[in-house]
Amino acid sequence: MLDNQVKNELIQIIGKDRYLDRPEELACYAYDAFLVESEPEAVIFPETTKEVSDILKTASKFKIPVTGRGAGTSVCGAPVPIKHGIVLCFSKMDKIIEVNTRDRYIIVQPGVVNADVQKALAPFKFFYPPDPASMSTSTIGGNIAQNAGGPRCLKYGVTIDYVLGMEVVLASGDIIRFGSKNVKDVTGYKLSSLFCGSEGTLGIITEAILKVLPMPETVKTLMVTFDDLDNTAKAVTDIIGSGIIPVAMELMDNLTLNAIEDVANLGLDRNAAGSLIIEIDGVKEACEKEMKQIIDKVRKNGAIHVQEATSDLEREKLWTARRSAYGVFAKLAPDIISEDVTVPVSKVPLMIRKIIEITDKYGLKVGVLAHAGDGNMHPMIPADRANKEEWKKVETAFSEIFQAAAELDGTLSGEHGIGLAKSAYLPLVMNKNTIEFMKKIKQAIDPDSILNPGKFV
Repeated sequence: MLDNQVKNELIQIIGKDRYLDRPEELACYAYDAFLVESEPEAVIFPETTKEVSDILKTASKFKIPVTGRGAGTSVCGAPVPIKHGIVLCFSKMDKIIEVNTRDRYIIVQPGVVNADVQKALAPFKFFYPPDPASMSTSTIGGNIAQNAGGPRCLKYGVTIDYVLGMEVVLASGDIIRFGSKNVKDVTGYKLSSLFCGSEGTLGIITEAILKVLPMPETVKTLMVTFDDLDNTAKAVTDIIGSGIIPVAMELMDNLTLNAIEDVANLGLDRNAAGSLIIEIDGVKEACEKEMKQIIDKVRKNGAIHVQEATSDLEREKLWTARRSAYGVFAKLAPDIISEDVTVPVSKVPLMIRKIIEITDKYGLKVGVLAHAGDGNMHPMIPADRANKEEWKKVETAFSEIFQAAAELDGTLSGEHGIGLAKSAYLPLVMNKNTIEFMKKIKQAIDPDSILNPGKFV
């Protein structure tokens, strides 16, 4: 519980109805989809940028930790208030301020759900490309804080590629704005690149200007299955190496396919060792040409079944299967860790072999799910945290997986972020001077370290 003086000052800013501090209420904001839990001392629901500013001025004055929170879908512990203090929940700052497809932008508050952005743009035949698996619930503020990606990022890029400008409140309570409504803007430092992916450690995002794109004329989607997971991965490198850049190229192994089929009953091939969902878009004639080339490539790599979606309903079923993977896989054990490592595309087959080799060594089940076209892999290990011996194996296995990714010129995260999950492993991919430089940036902007403390900086 916060000191009464602090509590009363905060209630004067936002009112009693948007201030929570009962134990049963605080418990709901103590976790995300990672494994660590830590309760805040208060949860506050701001509705305006000024309220956020006033809250941070109070927090700064009393040196109280502040953790921003969207929908809590993070899988790395980023919104977990590990140092307690205040959780700023943005579910009430959920307004779409402006839709302007003529100038190709949309302005939103941080609590707007990604899928609602897509719905707002659809009548104008425009879309916002970043599409994390959690898009039906995750918010734009959280997407920016984690620099979220998704299946479409192979062709279209990740969140940082679509942030034109932001309004941010600093730890001091000062409000800054940077960027603009222009697609081209090289005025001063590119601050959106600094704040995007900073996991709320540098400032609180209260508004974002996002670039949007016109919907493509044609979309074609394939489901391809293989009797060898290695051939599945080789098909990916062969397609990318030929110069074709699909919208998405999603890989699932047999364990993941069967977990999905057990729940969703979508008619997936239970005997396939691996599968690819491949999607392309663009002008009709170009899509037809690319699709023929892709089919040729997968068959040369041992594809046993190639099925093209013939309707929007079939296409949606395939993507339902892919997006449901984490949820259905989590049913296999009391706990699950879904990690996020990335390697150069040419090394995807080797990295998949490494993941299987490491988990087999410790007798663990692993589901391999990947945005394979950009080398981003999500190995998922179901286990029981209460079984200390088994959980030690899980931790050791992931430590070796991170090491393997680093040795293959890879990195620790493609889209999930670092949060609490991987801060200890930063030295694998960053030297001491780089880590110290990030700490200096944090110190300069947030000298009292009140913004999401205890995370990767």
